[in-house]
Amino acid sequence: MKKLFFILFLMSSIVVSAQDWQADYAHAVSISQKENKPIVLVFSGSDWCAPCIKLERDIWQSQEFIKYSKENYVLYRADFPRKKSNQLPPEMAQQNSKLAETFNRNGYFPLVVVLNPYEEVLGTTGYKKISPDQYISMLNSFIK
Repeated sequence: MKKLFFILFLMSSIVVSAQDWQADYAHAVSISQKENKPIVLVFSGSDWCAPCIKLERDIWQSQEFIKYSKENYVLYRADFPRKKSNQLPPEMAQQNSKLAETFNRNGYFPLVVVLNPYEEVLGTTGYKKISPDQYISMLNSFIK
């Protein structure tokens, strides 16, 4: 019983601290428009791109970013994994490819695109070796 309680506690801790990355881009846009929040669209190579992995670890998983993003951003990750074991479902891979055609024609990884609720680009950036608070400030500098 103690083991089960510990597992449930651990799982609830993970769920509470995780960001709310949207699984569907159209849904992310809908939330953005409804709540008048900018979209943070991240192009990532989660299993091969070292700067993408650092951005995930240093910024996206930080408590500062998690807390701030829940109230201020709509998050969507367009991932492009290479390993067979990490392949996305075909619909999601197709959705991400279409997003790349529109917002990441040069194929930069990582690329962070800040969009307004009408999908207009407000600014772009990538991995920077700065604190989560500084990264949030940089993203906010794109929002007018």
